[in-house]
Amino acid sequence: MDLAYPLAPLLGYLAAGSLKFAINSVADRSAAFGRIGLGGAVSTHTTIVATTFWLIGLKEGFGTPAFSVALTLAVIVIIDAMDLRQRIGRHVGHFKRLHPEDAEIARLRERMGHKPQEVAAGLALGLVLAAFLSLI
Repeated sequence: MDLAYPLAPLLGYLAAGSLKFAINSVADRSAAFGRIGLGGAVSTHTTIVATTFWLIGLKEGFGTPAFSVALTLAVIVIIDAMDLRQRIGRHVGHFKRLHPEDAEIARLRERMGHKPQEVAAGLALGLVLAAFLSLI
């Protein structure tokens, strides 16, 4: 049994989350616990799916059905991370301006989603992690 496949998403999650926390902590000049889950670089969603599709491509081939399915899933996740989540964040901003006194709405996050360079960083990190996994 090849454990690289089930390890790929876990490694992607841990690596992207750790790197994102470090980047945010340096930018904030303190531990950025308050920014966990608020988007930014590196896109954790993208890294998780990219590590998996790159691993499948490297180990089984880029012309295989498994790679095609993994890439399709990755495209859906990336579109969601860049487009849908940003739109949701803009709607939250509108709700907050319309209902400034509503405590439920005040708790909602406006900063959601990823910029293209944050997704590109996730794709690159996923490739590095997949290359590492394919070697061990």
